[in-house]
Amino acid sequence: MRQIVLDTETTGLSAQDGDRIIEIGCVELLNRKLTGNNRHYYLNPERDIHEDALRVHGISLEFLADKPKFAEVANDLLDYLAGAELIIHNAPFDLGFLDEEFRRLGHGPTRRIVSGVIDTLVMAKEMFPGKRNGLDALCDRLGVDNSGRTLHGALLDAELLADVYINLTRGQDALVMEIDAPGSIQAEVRSLDLSQFELPVLRPSEQEAQAHEALLADLDKASQGKTVWRALEGA
Repeated sequence: MRQIVLDTETTGLSAQDGDRIIEIGCVELLNRKLTGNNRHYYLNPERDIHEDALRVHGISLEFLADKPKFAEVANDLLDYLAGAELIIHNAPFDLGFLDEEFRRLGHGPTRRIVSGVIDTLVMAKEMFPGKRNGLDALCDRLGVDNSGRTLHGALLDAELLADVYINLTRGQDALVMEIDAPGSIQAEVRSLDLSQFELPVLRPSEQEAQAHEALLADLDKASQGKTVWRALEGA
């Protein structure tokens, strides 16, 4: 499965009111492994940056003055995202900005380009209800090193989110083991469908059965006859 972990930085909070994307960071996962085939764009937004947004990401208009406009990278981004599953933290925000940028160029919404979208904020709220579930909080909770994150940055945040996502979904691969053999050769032992095997039923010996009954009798005596199995036997 090909997945793209994506994050953006913007001039403000409202794509509908004309705010634009100024940075896009994308990290590729193939079968849950980092490939290094990433994308990172700084973009000239062709408008001012709100002071509140500048305090969050620290990217100035002067820095972006010679950077490409979204239209200049759109085709490369479309090709890169095509058919992948997107992983985004608070997906409606980033998708809203991407949709508006693509709309200006005559393209459809982002969800038509990709195979699906996973919102890690929704996942985190389900797993940790009532707790802080921002990216920094999840990094701390899941043991992901975010010490280099002093300001928001799209590529760094996408890299951190990739680690967070792997940790959030680690239980999904509980039956998949990775073995590091000498010489850095990796082999995978994948989950096995046990339905193809007829498993033997092992019966206890008479001595084992008697010992088991004696243990149950002792437990029943200790509970003054209130054990559940005795009540069920008499039902």
